[in-house]
Amino acid sequence: MTMTPDRVVLIGVAGDSGCGKSTFLRRLADLFGEELMTVICLDDYHSLDRKQRKVAGVTALNPKANNFDLMYEQIKALKEGQSIQKPIYNHETGMIDPPELITPTPIVVIEGLHPLFDERVRELVDFGVYLDIDDEVKIAWKIQRDMSERGHTYEDVLASINARRPDFEAFIDPQKQHADVVIQILPTQLIKDDQEKKVLRVRLIQKEGIDGFEPVYLFDEGSTIDWIPCGRKLTCSYPGIRLYYGPDSYYGNNVSVLEVDGNFERLEELIYVESHLSNTSTRYHGEMTELLLKHRSYPGSTNGSGLFQVLVGLKMRATYEKLMGMNTQLAAKAVSN
Repeated sequence: MTMTPDRVVLIGVAGDSGCGKSTFLRRLADLFGEELMTVICLDDYHSLDRKQRKVAGVTALNPKANNFDLMYEQIKALKEGQSIQKPIYNHETGMIDPPELITPTPIVVIEGLHPLFDERVRELVDFGVYLDIDDEVKIAWKIQRDMSERGHTYEDVLASINARRPDFEAFIDPQKQHADVVIQILPTQLIKDDQEKKVLRVRLIQKEGIDGFEPVYLFDEGSTIDWIPCGRKLTCSYPGIRLYYGPDSYYGNNVSVLEVDGNFERLEELIYVESHLSNTSTRYHGEMTELLLKHRSYPGSTNGSGLFQVLVGLKMRATYEKLMGMNTQLAAKAVSN
């Protein structure tokens, strides 16, 4: 018999398709263990199947194609420890299949296009991250993938991106203002007019003033730091690596920004960078580097995206432990009273 948890911690992972959500979820499974984690893909709450969307002339990004009332009711039920009959959207057929029974585990992750779109759902989320890929990088990645793996032409790829753009800008992109943390992937500033997009500048935008969340910082909290750590302790070939940390404002919120521009040549040497970061929420010195080394083949492992996915995962673990700890203390207090 499956025991339902007293307290469910809800994590939201938002972003467009092809922005690294599945890699991030694999990193989260490393931290929490798959048995503790239930992942809900919010595509399952499409209210229109592929044919119906075509007839209605809407994309899956459009709220009109999604059932937010059902999403809210079911996620609220999961958070309260109740089982649900979750619909299934079949990506192969484009049809909506019969529902499946989902019994919550202590951690429920909602991922997809709309985790932070509906205010009611947003208020249930204990920790939200938005994966934000710059248009130039997104186009370069999609072109490389779709032309090599799927036999599409350059024009096809560009047309599909442009067809989605109005709905993406209206309904998906604005969600980043509601996230606790945004991982932003941008073209490098180390190479002038870089066309390949193999070297990336990645920013970790962390909201200040959130209860229980302490932003990661480099060297000195609240300072503005530019750091080029190449030389004896870090192997760097062209174009090198640059780290930046400093305060900023983002959608009217005070944030701390940590940035890595460039690729790490030897992941083992990241221990040197780790030793200069504070508030990482690691359990022991070197855990961050160890988690990256565990899956060197994951996309983004050699640049800031892998590093920041691991750091955000560590922050989510800290939030989970804090919320579970509070629950234990409250229960103990109730017993003693």
